[in-house]
Amino acid sequence: MTALLTDILQSRAHDTPGARAYVFLDAAGDEDEILTYERLHTRAVDVASALRTQCGPGDRALLLFGPGLDFIVAYFGCLYAGVIAVPVNPPRPGRPHDGIHNVVLDCAPSVVLSDAPTRSATEDELVAVTGGLVWMTVDETSEGDHVEFAPPGQESIAFLQYTSGSTSRPKGVCVTHRNLVANQRMIAAAFGHDRYSTFVGWAPLFHDQGLIGNVLQPLYLGTTSILMSPWTFIRRPLLWPLTVSKYRAHTSGGPNFAFDACVTHAERTPIPADLDLVSWQVAFNGAEPIRAATIERFVSTFSPFGFRPSAMYPCYGLAEATLFVAGSVKGRGPRTMHVDADELTRGRLTPATGTRSHTVVGSGVPATDGFVRIADPNSADSLANSMIGEIRVSGPHVSPGYWGRSEIVKELRTGDLGAVVEGELFVVGRIKDVIIVRGKNYYPHDIENTVQIHLKAPKSLTCAAFAIADSHGIDTLVIVAETPADHDVNPSAVREAVTREHGLTVGELVTTDKRLQKTSSGKLMRANAKARYLRGEFV
Repeated sequence: MTALLTDILQSRAHDTPGARAYVFLDAAGDEDEILTYERLHTRAVDVASALRTQCGPGDRALLLFGPGLDFIVAYFGCLYAGVIAVPVNPPRPGRPHDGIHNVVLDCAPSVVLSDAPTRSATEDELVAVTGGLVWMTVDETSEGDHVEFAPPGQESIAFLQYTSGSTSRPKGVCVTHRNLVANQRMIAAAFGHDRYSTFVGWAPLFHDQGLIGNVLQPLYLGTTSILMSPWTFIRRPLLWPLTVSKYRAHTSGGPNFAFDACVTHAERTPIPADLDLVSWQVAFNGAEPIRAATIERFVSTFSPFGFRPSAMYPCYGLAEATLFVAGSVKGRGPRTMHVDADELTRGRLTPATGTRSHTVVGSGVPATDGFVRIADPNSADSLANSMIGEIRVSGPHVSPGYWGRSEIVKELRTGDLGAVVEGELFVVGRIKDVIIVRGKNYYPHDIENTVQIHLKAPKSLTCAAFAIADSHGIDTLVIVAETPADHDVNPSAVREAVTREHGLTVGELVTTDKRLQKTSSGKLMRANAKARYLRGEFV
């Protein structure tokens, strides 16, 4: 019988009680909190005992935490008690709480688990959302009876991962204990991990990349994970590679924007001469479109400090598959392809022969025991190599479905578009975001990349490309670009670049100092940008 994560934690606490499981760093990069495997197990049992006084197996617990290790204690407390954990993004003071409100309506939790600072800052503000729910403060939980809890079933739900989309109705992905272990096995094999593979992570723990990749994978291996707040990374991006260097980390990564942020800060902040990135063997890059230019800039900036190009590890995944679906081959480096721009609009990835081309970055090969196929979005028929279609996934890591909604039967429809070329998966966009003009398909992130280059605005700003129907019902391209008020924009240069590189005429180019909304993982919410444009918010 497969050992579940609850079994694994108990074994670690017994066999290596004093080993450091998690270390949390403060804003200066100094060690602020430490959890050994024994301490994590003991505290999780305390939480489980307290939970059992308020709810039964299968009930839901809302996990509302600021940065720190208490989230991990609460999560394993839920697993021990058989309570379904529901991680959510903690609200910012004075901001709307629609996201949490919709989650509460969808899954009807019985309790709210939190830490003292977060509870103090949010309980009164969230009373209209949480109503009469009982709040439990994890760091103030008293010592329980330390009774043994019945082990969970492999097919029982471990937690709900709510998708961070732009719609008002979030969907809770049901992740089972079997899904978790299957995906941990896949990640370990794909990344070449062992118990000496130290991690460094800063992704929020309520997000699947932070939880599955930076918390559960280290525990599965029996290694140490060094964690910091995402706000620390945003303020001090270079602390990320500095921490990799200090702790000799094997694995660390994030979305594409994080690698860009490091380069941008390195251009204006001297890099310490003693930075040593030789230990960094897997720099995973996922959760948003991967840009070849970003990889080149990062390698060029940090290779003098020991970072190897072969360490860059593009990957692809989504919550419905627990996390990981496909990834590069460890030590191989990224695989890029220069494709014909016109063939791309016709739904095919073919090597470029003319002057108009685009560079796409591969997301690796499917995980062991996992299966990926490219299908026609309408007929579901499998497509030949190099043909672009919907990415579909099957395997033991695929969720059984959404909480209270439809099941995922045998095969997961990802809604993402891609193609397989010589065994490599290339992701080109989202079905719902595709811009169709004169019967040809255009992928917005390619257009957005062109606009950002020619706007010459700070790389921390972004833009959104989408289509709207004009008065004659013909789709026309609209681009909304974040631009500082004092930035000198040359609209003609941007329009000419889009026409030259994509064969498209820009119907309207809107520059604004208002920020475009993104999900918690940094993905651009294009539908939200389009809705705001139609409401005239960028005027």
